[in-house]
Order: sequence, then structure tokens, then C-alpha cells
Amino acid sequence: MEFKAEVSQVLDLVIRSLYSNKEIFLRELVSNASDAAEKLRFEALTDDALFEDDPNLRIRVSVDPEAGTLTVSDNGIGMGRQEVIDTIGSIASSGTRRFLENLSGDRAKDSQLIGQFGVGFYSAFIVADRVTLVTRRAGLGAEHGVRWESDGRGSFSIETVAKAGRGTDVILHLKEDEKEFLDGWRLRSIIGKFSDHIALPVEMLKESFGDEDKEEAAKAPEWEQVNRGTALWMRNKADIGDQEYADFYKHVAHDFDEPLAHVHNRVEGTNEYTTLLFIPKRAPWDLWDREQRHGVKLYVRRVFIMDEVDKLLPHYLRFVKGVVDADDLPLNVSRELLQHNRKIDTIRQANTKRILGLLETMAKDEPEKYADFWREFGRVMKEGPAEDFANRERIAGLMRFSTTHSEGEAQTESLDAYIERMKEGQDKIYYITADTPAAARYSPHLEVFRKKGIEVVLLSDRVDEWLVSHLSEYKGKHLQSVAKGKLDLGELADKEEQEKTEQAAAEHGELLERLKKALGERVNEVRASTRLVDSPACLVVGEYDMSANLARVLKAVGQSAPESRPTLEVNLDHLLVKRLEGEADEGRFADLASILFDQAMLAEGGQVEDPAAFVGRLNKLMLTMLMAGR
Repeated sequence: MEFKAEVSQVLDLVIRSLYSNKEIFLRELVSNASDAAEKLRFEALTDDALFEDDPNLRIRVSVDPEAGTLTVSDNGIGMGRQEVIDTIGSIASSGTRRFLENLSGDRAKDSQLIGQFGVGFYSAFIVADRVTLVTRRAGLGAEHGVRWESDGRGSFSIETVAKAGRGTDVILHLKEDEKEFLDGWRLRSIIGKFSDHIALPVEMLKESFGDEDKEEAAKAPEWEQVNRGTALWMRNKADIGDQEYADFYKHVAHDFDEPLAHVHNRVEGTNEYTTLLFIPKRAPWDLWDREQRHGVKLYVRRVFIMDEVDKLLPHYLRFVKGVVDADDLPLNVSRELLQHNRKIDTIRQANTKRILGLLETMAKDEPEKYADFWREFGRVMKEGPAEDFANRERIAGLMRFSTTHSEGEAQTESLDAYIERMKEGQDKIYYITADTPAAARYSPHLEVFRKKGIEVVLLSDRVDEWLVSHLSEYKGKHLQSVAKGKLDLGELADKEEQEKTEQAAAEHGELLERLKKALGERVNEVRASTRLVDSPACLVVGEYDMSANLARVLKAVGQSAPESRPTLEVNLDHLLVKRLEGEADEGRFADLASILFDQAMLAEGGQVEDPAAFVGRLNKLMLTMLMAGR
């Protein structure tokens, strides 16, 4: 059979390019074997017959120096014929396309992507020029074994064979220059480095060293466990080093980077459980994939129950990796029961508080490390206030933003720092939302705030609209959009300027009426602006209306936004507006009014309704100016 096109591409890259970390293949194969054994253990909870006559789960690594082969065997769940074809021949759902898209051309970096994208099995081709897989699913007869084989060059063979024991054997026919992996000591060191904390025993044949008598040499081969085989999370924290935590994280998360931080707790009392949770350094490729499940591993008394349990942490913390081992949850727990189990809710709440506490400590004591965290996971954390009302204030305190006080697009300022810098008499946190950081920073709505030295939070992530709709205040300070409703600066307002604006609006009421009439249904109102200093006009929505930016976001994802008309605010001191007031030709006045409106729309990152008409009016205006210049 032929591999799917994407698999062929992955194999080609693995075989020819990704050689930087050759040891990775053994970690991936041992991890796959461990997963297969844990799946059998879980399914056997409701069907003991699946254990057949071999209840002791284990993984075995063996070598045949004469044949030049390395074999990784397990007595786990195994696979049927169609499972082998679907899992190894196509892997359509394993993220292969994303793997290819994320390749950078740097071998050292690209090799680390193996395992994160469901292509761990194919890492075997780094050291092997041919791979044979023999498997039988638990519960099927010996005659239902399956043999799969490929040289990684675009095709594979598959046939039905007899296999006495359940589980899977992966046989690597090593390349001539990779015979180092036939050395027992070398293999033991790799297993100790990457797979020491797998709960199952990883066994190798006991080796004899030095001169031993012939009786010992004639004895039947003896298997010995080469990994520690203990659940790291059950050990005392004082006895675990940072490197052991890092190695365990790499096993759990299939990541080559060390974790950014971790938290390890044992809870005793009514609910007894242990948690070991990690925050990665980098966001996983599928963080924004709605179909992909995220979460931690759930164990009950060290028995693996379920992978990627998303009920043990809220969705906005879906980047957290690790394990939760409970002592008193029912062993036949199912996904539906997890959703309604009070103990799960208790664990979830406690896990959330621990992660938030870990982040608060990092933000306080290690600001540079926290800045790295925010760059990777900030947008996900912004989902928090909408999802986790109880911890809304704590989450808001962890957020970082770009503001008019900072430079560049980096989100480095906290709301606490903003409050410390607030002007005397300021009682609101001002913000603006836009499509891009530049559109937010240079919006006409900010002109009066710059003039008065009032800091404004700049929001340009798509999730920011969702955030401000659920975060209305922080530490008693109301969050106020600078682009909604009439501008209210409270005690910061200049009464003389307000009176001057009101007086000007009364004096130029006819101009405002003419503009409203010329623009018709495009605007709800035309009024004199107190926000503008340098620009001639800007668009403002009602205080309780949907922002123009949110309407654009909804439209971009195919959602309909409620109809609302903006208010056009004009700067009566601007020369363009003064010149417009003196225009007697109503047709020309209407064209200029439309240009003013469209410019205001473009200035805030929107799109004009009729670009061709807008260009036509501009061309007409420029032509008139050129003719007048002659």
C-alpha cells in the first residue's frame, strides 16, 4: 500500500534531515508502548478477559547484534489490521500538516517537533532503514496478528500473521552507521534519561560482565527492570531534583524544552489527591484548535484512567500539562461522570488556584520569565474573566497590555501599574480596541488623552473584545472605552474647554444639521467633538452599542452583527471643517461630507462601504484643486 502524501513528506524529512537528536526515537517508542499498556489497563476495568493469561504489563527492549535489530515490545492493547492502516498509513488526524507547516529549516529546532505532532513512530526511521511492526489486539485470537513493514520510501506492506501474545513489537533494522544502539549500556542510559519515570517496568536482558562461570552463562536469559518505574508525583518533593521534574515533564508533554515552572502538591482530608502540574515554555501548535482536546492525565491510585482530561482545569488554562492522581474517585469513572462529580469540581478549583498562585509568584519574583509566559499564553489567559468569574480579579491582575505609556507592541504593562500612574482625580481605566496595534495607538480618539497626558490601554487582540465585555472593572476602577458614548473625563475635564465646545456647537448648529442631512442613514447623529485635537472627524458608537471593531471581528468569522449607526464627531476648530462650512454648493458639500465620514471610518481600521465612490470623490476633489491652482 502507498502512504498518504503527507506521511511520505514526513518520512522523507525524518530520514534525510532531522538527525540532531537521534536518541528521540527510543523515547517515542517506549512512550507509545506505555500508552498502549495503559489503554489496556483501562479497558480491562470492565473486561478482565483482555488480560488473557498475562496480567503483568511491561515493556521490553532487546537487541540482536547478529541481525542488527533493536526491538521494543509491549503487552498492551495492540492493534487490529484496520487500526494499523489508519494509524500508521494515513495519520490524517495526527497533525502532520501542521508539522510540515512549522518546519523552520533549522535541523536542531525541527527535530524537536517530532512527538509534538503525532509523528513519534516515524522517528524510528532516523536510525533504521527498515521497520517491522507485529501486533495483535487484546481479545482477538492468535490468528488475527498483523505484520506491517516499510523502508520509509513511500509504501508499506501489511499481512495477517499468527501472534501468540497480545501487544506490539516494533523491530528496527538499524542502519550501518547506527549500530551504537545495539549497545546495552547505551540503551540503558537513554531509557534512564527519557523514560525513567514511566509507571510500567521497562525491561532489558540482564548482561554479564567479566569472567563468570559456565553455569551462570548457561542459565535462561533473565529480564531486569532498567527504569525506576515509580510514579514521580507520589514521591516526596524534597527528594526530587529540578532535573527529575524536567525529565518527567518531557515524558508527559512530549516536549524537548524544559518546563517554565511547575507546582507539586499532595492534598489530604476529605478529598485525597496529588497534583503535579507544569507550565510549558512554548505554546503547543494546536492551542487554538477547537477540535483538539487539552488537559492533564488522570490517575486513580496510580492506575491510568484518562488522557487529556479537560475537566480538571478551566479551558483558559488548557496549556497546562501534568498529572492528577486521586485516591477516592470510582475506578469506572467516565467522561460523563467527570462532568457531574463534585470531587472533580473541588480538584478543578484547587488546581486553578495553584496555577494562578504560581503565575502570581512568577510575575512578582521573575518578571522576565513571566514576560516570556505572557508572550506565549497571554491571549489564552484573556479568556479567563469570561470563563472563571470567581477568579476574575486575580486573572485581570496577571494580564499585561500595551498602553500609550509604553513603546512598541509588546504587552508589558499591568492594570496595577496603570492604576499607580493614574492622574489625580481619574476614576476610570481608559481603553481602546482596534484591529492592529498601530490602529489602536494612532487612533484619533486618543488625541485629547495625549494632550492631557492620560494613559490609555491599547487592545488589538481579537480576544480583547471578549475580555472587556466580561471585565467591566478592576479594583473598583471602571473600564471605559474611549470610542463609546460622549466623552466623560470626570474631574480631569477642563470646564472652560467644555463650555467653549458647547458654545461652538450652538454657533455652528446649522453646519451639524447639514452634515446630518448629507450623510442621511449612515449616521445616527453629528455633534461637536471634545476628543479631537488634530483630526477633523471621528466615529463614535453608543455607550451600550457593540464596538465597530467587534462588529468587524464577527463579520470576519461569518457572524452577523446587530445593525447600529455611528455618531460622527467633528472638530469645529479644524481648517477642513471650517472650509466645509463655507461651501454653498450642496452637491459638493455632500461629496466632502462623505469623504469626511469615510476618512473617519478608515482612521479606525474600518472599510468604506463603497470604495469606488470614495476614490471617485477624492479624484474629483484633487482635480478641482489642480484646476484652481492653475
